[in-house]
This record gives sequence, C-alpha cells and structure tokens, in this order.
Amino acid sequence: DLIEGAADELAHIGVHENGTPLAFGSLVYGTAPADWFRYYAGWADKIEGRTVPVMPNDSLNYTIHEPFGVVAVLTAFNAPMSFLGMKVAPALAAGNAVVIKPSELAPFSTIRFAELCIEAGMPPGLVNVVTGLGDVGSALVRHQGVDKVTFTGGVSTARSILGDLAPLVRPAVLELGGKSAALLFNDGDLDAAVTTVMQNGVAMLAGQACVAPTRLLVQRDRYDEAVELAGEIAESIQVGDPADTGTLMGPLISASSQERVLNVIQQTVADGAGRLVYGGNRVGGTLAQGFFIEPTIFADVEPSSAVAQHEIFGPVLCIIPFDREEDAIRIANGTKYGLAGYVYTNDISRAHRCAAALRAGYLSINSFNIFPPAAPFGGYGQSGLGREGGQEGLLEMLQTKNVFLPLS
Repeated sequence: DLIEGAADELAHIGVHENGTPLAFGSLVYGTAPADWFRYYAGWADKIEGRTVPVMPNDSLNYTIHEPFGVVAVLTAFNAPMSFLGMKVAPALAAGNAVVIKPSELAPFSTIRFAELCIEAGMPPGLVNVVTGLGDVGSALVRHQGVDKVTFTGGVSTARSILGDLAPLVRPAVLELGGKSAALLFNDGDLDAAVTTVMQNGVAMLAGQACVAPTRLLVQRDRYDEAVELAGEIAESIQVGDPADTGTLMGPLISASSQERVLNVIQQTVADGAGRLVYGGNRVGGTLAQGFFIEPTIFADVEPSSAVAQHEIFGPVLCIIPFDREEDAIRIANGTKYGLAGYVYTNDISRAHRCAAALRAGYLSINSFNIFPPAAPFGGYGQSGLGREGGQEGLLEMLQTKNVFLPLS
C-alpha cells in the first residue's frame, strides 16, 4: 500500500534517475511493483511441503521448503522498482532477508523503497541496500553471508557474476537480455501489431527493455504496408522531456549509451544490412544536450546481421520479411537469446504451433502483456537462468528438504 501511495513520488524519481516518462511512470514505479508485493504476500502462509509415498510401506517421507537465508538482489537501471517487486517480494515471502544493490545509474528509487520498508515496520536487517559501482556488486555476491543471488542485467555482467559464484557453488537467478521477435502473419491484425511493437519495442523506455519486440517479422503480402505504418507511427512519437506528461519516449540512460546506439545505426547503414526508413540521428533543438535518439526503423534487414542479432538497448526496430511459417520460426529462433516472443494471427492452430516452436520463455499472442505477477517469466539460451513470477518464482527462493521416517 505504501508503494502504491508513493507512486507519484516514485514516478518523479524515475524521471530524474533514468528518464522514465511520467506518462507511464506511476505504472512501472508504483502500481506494478505494488501488485507484485500483494501477490507474494498471499503466498507467505501457503508454503507447503508434500508427503511422498516410498518403500517400505511402513514409513513416512515428506518434504519441507526452507528459505536460503540471505539473498543478494542486483537490479538494472531501466525499471528498478518493478525489479524489486519481482525479486524482493518472493524472497521475503519465502522467509529470506535481502541485500539490494541497485544500478549505480539509477539508485534513488531503491533508497526510497528502503525508507518505505522502515515506514511499513519491517524489522532492521530484513531489507538492506548498498550502493556503488560494479565492484560493490561483485563483493556482495561473493560475500560469505550471501546464500543466493538474483540479478537482472546484461550477459557480460552475468558472466562476471557466474565467475564469482562458481568457486562458491552458489545458486543464482539471472534475467538477462533479449532480441525478441514479433511475428505478424497475413491474417493478423496489422494495425495492432505494428502499433504495439512501435510503442513497446521502440518508444517504451526508449527501447531499453529486455522484453522489447525489437524485430518485427512480417509475412510478405503485408510487408510494405507494415513498413509504411511503422514509419508513420515513428514520426508521431513524441520524444521529449520525461517530466512532460505528453512525452511518450524519453532519453537513453547515458551519453555512452547514446553513442553506442548511434554507432550501431551508422554501422548498419555502412554495411548495407538494412534500409533506413526513419530516424537514425540525435534529436536536435532544445533536446540536443540530452541523450535522445530519434525512433529508428530499418527495413529489409538481413536476419544474420549484427543489428538483428545483438541486443541494442535503444529505440531501433528491425523489420524483416518472411514467406512461410517455418521461415518465421527459423528467423525468430536464430539468435543466442530467448526471452520473449509475440505472435499476431487469427488462426488459433497457428498460434499454438508458434507457441510450441518458438524458443523463448515468455510468449504473448495478439498482445503485449508484461508478465503479470502470477505468471512465470524467464528466458531460454543467453536470456537467463531460472524464473521469476508465480509459484515458480517463489520456489526459486526456497530450498527443499526431504525427511524420511521409519514407522516401525
């Protein structure tokens, strides 16, 4: 309740710490994390073991779920409060204490969250926050008092964490990057698909979202129409000051991120890997001093090219044509990632075939639904290890103990 009550305050913190537009800041900083805490609060008194029939018959065998102890929580800069809901809520419901290390680029909402925990009457030492650069996170995950780690961020950082954990044989949940594809078939709702992809793959958080549909695969007959509509929508996206409630797309997190994304765009043009339909530049005028980039669309993208293979974490969309269903599946599965996928079709059989064939941990049909708390979320391949959300997310924060008792 305190999180939801502070939604406006937290949304304004988001404007300043990572440029989240106020237009949806209250959702990602208040409503969504509050929903996660409420959901897992309902699990706190429902953690049950089970009896397991074993031989000999005159014996009792049962299981107990127990907390790990202390969970290190490392969050990314793009949606820090939402990540706290996904990670801290199940950890606490399972009976663990947590030590949170937010991204050094966006620590302020996490500090405010800690203050809300004090206001809520949580005992000292249950929720703890440490801030700092990457070396602080490394020291935390290696600390002898930590029993499990949960992390959201990039693959390279995850490799470093796994390197720290390997000698300790310490478990971790990793929610990493993605290069998610939206598949638009001839019978799908083109307007809904393209609009959703542009809003959630390009504009939302300026493309800095792991689940963003950054590849739009369109069946050939409707390809030109989809490209044209994407360009029109890109032109209409209001890029600006995130404190302005009319702004749909804000800045990137830093100057280095802006430069990196611009380099990707320039290299894609130089390599001829795609046709630049819209954008590709810094935003000028009154926004020239900020870390803004125009919504950028590439069409006719080669599926094996760098821009279609690597997570860019910026407002860049690749549009790729396909002819047959199997071609779409092959292209969609043709990266090292496997976080999310989106399918637009009115053929229910095709929807289920695609859901079975796509190598991704979270799929949405004819929609963009950002993982409700009751649903498990996580990736295949280099998109992560373990699951967050639902009962699966709770079990990630518990250890299972088996007890055997002879009755005679």
